[in-house]
Formats: sequence, structure tokens, C-alpha cells
Amino acid sequence: MSQIQVVGLDLAKQVFQVHAIAADGSVLVKRQLRRSQVLTFFSKLDPCLVGLEACGGAHFWAREIAAFGHRVRLMPPAYVKPYVKRGKTDAGDAEAICEAVCRPTMRFVPVKTAAQQSEAMVLKIRNLIVRQRNQTINALRAHLSEFGIVAGVGISRVADLIAVVRDPDDTRLPGEARAVLAGLAEQYDALSMRLRQLDEEIILQARQDADMRRLATVPGIGPMTAASLKALVPDPTGFASGRHFAAWLGLTPRSHSSGGKERLGRISKMGNPTLRTLLILGATTVLRHVRNGAPASMWTTALLARRPPKVAAVALANKMARIIWALLVKGGIYRQSGFPDGAATGA
Repeated sequence: MSQIQVVGLDLAKQVFQVHAIAADGSVLVKRQLRRSQVLTFFSKLDPCLVGLEACGGAHFWAREIAAFGHRVRLMPPAYVKPYVKRGKTDAGDAEAICEAVCRPTMRFVPVKTAAQQSEAMVLKIRNLIVRQRNQTINALRAHLSEFGIVAGVGISRVADLIAVVRDPDDTRLPGEARAVLAGLAEQYDALSMRLRQLDEEIILQARQDADMRRLATVPGIGPMTAASLKALVPDPTGFASGRHFAAWLGLTPRSHSSGGKERLGRISKMGNPTLRTLLILGATTVLRHVRNGAPASMWTTALLARRPPKVAAVALANKMARIIWALLVKGGIYRQSGFPDGAATGA
């Protein structure tokens, strides 16, 4: 097994598939491994190139295998799929991974540290709590509306519904319904409290981290967006330019060009949807303040004059993404430019 140069490993829960080749491309190993056998297998190999798909558990296995001196490369599954021959099997997937990792133009996913995974996990748990709270609110609204009890739109009006549930003198709500809805009210309070605690932790972290403080100098970026960028973009130097970073976020037009004719469509919406959503929401907030009279750069003013608000928000989000890449790679803080004479430059 000392002749092995490249290994393709198809990850799974219990049964893993290995495909290993020599320098001349000949297959040396093609077998299954139980979960407990994976690290033992790689510990016996001389240092070589190991390819994995960037899926659940991939970062853990990449760190463990790299500890034996191997060069581990993670690849997006969509980039590996074209190398799969005919039907999908574990052996075929491992062979495709082994072939894809050797391609000189292949794009790789940076391996995250355990700390970086923990930071991303905090944000994912927060999103889960937000979804659970929204489900609870929707359930309260739906059940109470069956008795003709409704409240205005917005989370601030949920307190009116909870007050009805907890008021024993309100005869509009039968006793049995009040008893079960009281549990939903308690669930809402518990989720809201946990959400506030997580937000306080994220804000505290944003104040202590130098990169997050610099990102927060960009208009439209708050602690939540800064924390998401820091956790979900572990290696910004992996992008050649700010435009490549914006393209990775799906904020650049989808290209469908042929025959020398350039055709650009809507934004591709590829990449990380969480970051793209946060940047567009931040850009929308900035433009809303501009429409309400806040000072704006000449570029922003001209953009609003010739484009609809939502299109302008996406364009501003694209520009924000390029600024973010420059701050993360080159350092410094954001300084606004392009304001007309006499206009304030703070935001």
C-alpha cells in the first residue's frame, strides 16, 4: 500500500467506500470500510492525496485523516457528480471522487476547524429557534382565529394574543382550549428567552472580535451578519477577488452566453443562501433609510434613480460583498466615498 498516491473516500454513517490508485492510474485498493476501520486504514498509508465530498461529517474526517500527514481536499458534491459513470453506487462515487480530486481546475472547500464549526453551529441553532418560534406564533394565531380572536400583523402583537390566553375572565375562549394554548404561550416565552440569550452572546462576540468590528463599519452589516460571515467564510483568501466572492454568494448575474453573444440573466442564487439573504436584507435597510432622507453616496443615489428598489438592493448587496472581501483579505476599516459636497459620510 506504499505505492498509493490518491485515495477517494465516499463518506457514510457506517460503511465507507475506498478507491485508491497509483501514480500511473492503476487501481490498488477498492473496498469497503466500517466506521471503526477508517482511521486505522489511513494510519498505515504513506502520505498521499485524499479526496472527500464536502458533506455531513466531512470536516471532522478531513481533520482526523490530515493528522496522519495526508493532504486532504474537500470538494462540492455537484463538482464530483460529472465524474460518476452510469448508475450511482458507493464504489462508483468513491472512484469519481478519486478522479475529481486529481483535476487541476477542481475547486476545493477549505477544511474548517472545530472552533469554526462551533461558531457556525451557534448560528444554525439560532435559526432553528427562530423557526420554532414562528411555528408557535402561527399556531397561536390559527387556533385563536377559530374563536374570532385575531391580532395585528407583526411579532409585537403576539403579546395581545397571549394576554387573551392567560386571562381566565375572557369568556371568548373555552376552558379546554385555554389549557392547551397556555402551553404554546409558555413555549413562545421559552423560545424568546433563549433567542435573546443567543443574540447577546453573538453581540458580545462581535464586540470582542477584531474582524467582526471591522465588518460592522460597513453600512447594512450588524453583529448577526458579521458573525455569519466570520463563521461561514473560514478562508476568504481562497477567492481571487471580490467579484469571485460575490459570485460564490450568488449575487452576480447568471451567464448564458454563446457564439460571441453575452447574455446575462437574473442573479444565480448559488452559494450560501444565509449570507446572501443577510446581505440583501442589510442593503434593503440602507436603501430604505436613503429614501427617507439619509445621506447617500452619488453611486447609491444614481442607482435608486434608474433601478427598482429590489434590483437596487441586490446591486448594493453585490457591492457590499466585494467590500467585505477586501476588508477580510486586506484589513483596514470601511471608509465611505463618493458623497456630494456637504453630505455626511457616516451611516
